[in-house]
Amino acid sequence: MVSSRVPPKPCQLHTAARLARIPCAALMMKTTLYGIPNCDTVKKARTWLAEHAHEAAFHDFKKQGLARATVAAWLEQLAWDVLVNRKGTTWRKLTDAERAAVTGPAAALELMLAHPSVVKRPVLAHAGRYSVGFSAVQYEQLFNPSASSKSTP
Repeated sequence: MVSSRVPPKPCQLHTAARLARIPCAALMMKTTLYGIPNCDTVKKARTWLAEHAHEAAFHDFKKQGLARATVAAWLEQLAWDVLVNRKGTTWRKLTDAERAAVTGPAAALELMLAHPSVVKRPVLAHAGRYSVGFSAVQYEQLFNPSASSKSTP
């Protein structure tokens, strides 16, 4: 018997993974930290990961750039105004017209691809979820969700 159920549409990252013949399960288990190595917040995140024995691939998006599928996957889970760092130097160097044009996810995606340094750092991909910024509490909750729920009254 053939099922008439329509399979869910895969996210951009899983589509890219399928084309690269990477199993989706591998994406769910791999941890990747996206950022710039000389950023203080990225340094803190990398230190925390190392101190807590969490392996994470590091993607220097200033040198390696960003793939459209990667940024699109972030935007499926995170708001564009969370990902775009409007307090940083890169944002301030944009023209008024460029800043005014960023009014939604599509424009934010194009901006982040054209100017990767405008992305708020770091972006952590872990267990199929994304997180922006760093705090020890935030990472503890991401890597040990059962421990954080037990301590919550």
